[in-house]
Amino acid sequence: MEQFLENLTNINDAINSFVWVKIGLFLLIGTGILMTVVTKFFQVTHAGHWWKKTGGGVFDKKSHNKKEKGSVSQFQALCTALAATIGTGNIAGVSAAICIGGPGAVFWMWVAAFFGMMTNYSENVLGIFYRRKNDEDEWSGGAMYYLQDGLGSYKGCKVVGKVLAVLFAIFAALASFGIGNMGQINKITLNLESAFFSEKVRLFAFHTILGDIKVVPLVIGILLMINAGVIIIGGLKWIAAVAEKIVPFMAIAYILGALLLVIIHIPALPAAFLSIFKFAFGIKAVAGAAAGIAIKQVITQGCKRGVFSNEAGLGSSVMVHSNSDVKEPVKQGMWGIFEVFADTFVVCTMTALVVLTSGFIDLETGLVKEGVEDATLVAKAFSNVFGKGGEWFIAVAVLLFAFTTVLGWSHYGSKAVEYLINTKAAKVYKIIFVLIIVAGAMMESSLAWDISDTFNGLMMIPNLIGVVALFPLVKKITDNYVDRRLKDKKGVKPMLSYDAKIQKEHEELVEKGAE
Repeated sequence: MEQFLENLTNINDAINSFVWVKIGLFLLIGTGILMTVVTKFFQVTHAGHWWKKTGGGVFDKKSHNKKEKGSVSQFQALCTALAATIGTGNIAGVSAAICIGGPGAVFWMWVAAFFGMMTNYSENVLGIFYRRKNDEDEWSGGAMYYLQDGLGSYKGCKVVGKVLAVLFAIFAALASFGIGNMGQINKITLNLESAFFSEKVRLFAFHTILGDIKVVPLVIGILLMINAGVIIIGGLKWIAAVAEKIVPFMAIAYILGALLLVIIHIPALPAAFLSIFKFAFGIKAVAGAAAGIAIKQVITQGCKRGVFSNEAGLGSSVMVHSNSDVKEPVKQGMWGIFEVFADTFVVCTMTALVVLTSGFIDLETGLVKEGVEDATLVAKAFSNVFGKGGEWFIAVAVLLFAFTTVLGWSHYGSKAVEYLINTKAAKVYKIIFVLIIVAGAMMESSLAWDISDTFNGLMMIPNLIGVVALFPLVKKITDNYVDRRLKDKKGVKPMLSYDAKIQKEHEELVEKGAE
């Protein structure tokens, strides 16, 4: 068994390195740059507009009101997408990037997010444009549909589009069990154990035919399974309702807690920002020697962890954004911009500043001080100031962040299975997904997490191929929206759907001002 796991690890490492380092990151950043250029730097030139229509208009009743059966409101779609993206990557992921790649990794996380805004925008524009109703009268959209019907509509690309769509759906379903379930649950369990249980209690186990089973992880796993099961089996309506209430609360609470910690350490703030830019283009020294970690690793860690956090380029959040009751593709695309902004530029940046001002990172060399581990670095930074209460705060934050990630990814996986098989199979998938939660709590190996990391990269590649292939359409839809909504040109027909019937229905609503 040990030999099998070792071989599996080696194979996964080889595929992961090829997918992420040799292909993925270039394709990821390249796609973001392309979509930024063809939309004329929409995230900058129309910053006021997209902010007003998203975060700045969060109290606008229009974004909260659901007007259509089988859909969720724009705000609920955002919260569900943020529920899936704001997870352990925002805490453990950021600290890991800094520990492995140095403070400069934060800079590249920002770069990836800046261009990722337009990648996420483009995914959601295409998601709304190519979505359709399933046999339960619910919207279904995602990379598999714009690969099949968008890329597949090009001459000679029908088979290619379909194959890439199927591959994306398979990788998404598989990734949902790892990074969207067991990996998140495992982090919850470890943090709750460490914060609330003594070592003696943590080691307590009972003997079964399967061997010694630790009681605390089992109990935590069962409780999480029951709570998640009630919500997930209830469908997107329940997931969105929970996300709408938990996500704003958990994000604001974490940001305020992190902000308080940064204010306490404010003398270290200038040096922290300086280290981010200094090490972004330099080399992180190793033990004071001339050898170091090359800039390639700094960039890789920053971009890779950034994608883990905001998921721009994976094509995952499109599956819930497509359930929005919005009619204008660009309107949901703008929520995609806000999603990346909130996730990376706000939440991840606060984590980075907590880590860099904590005193656990040598800002002169960029090295982690001895005895510090990336998995517990943020908790250590909080407990160092607030004592046990700080550790409890991070444990609860990880619980909420990771638990809502599980809820969001259950929807992604079910939509992937729905595409591959049907809606009935998607319901069976949900039951399996819920049952596997206990396995995540009991899991000790990081292999499942590493494999799901690879599946993330594998689902990213077909998705980005689709986005790049369809960039002329994204440009047309964006220009169409700008002409009608921002330049007030008359007689311009809106571009709302690839389907003539849906286009006509939505066009009538838009003309009546219902959109």
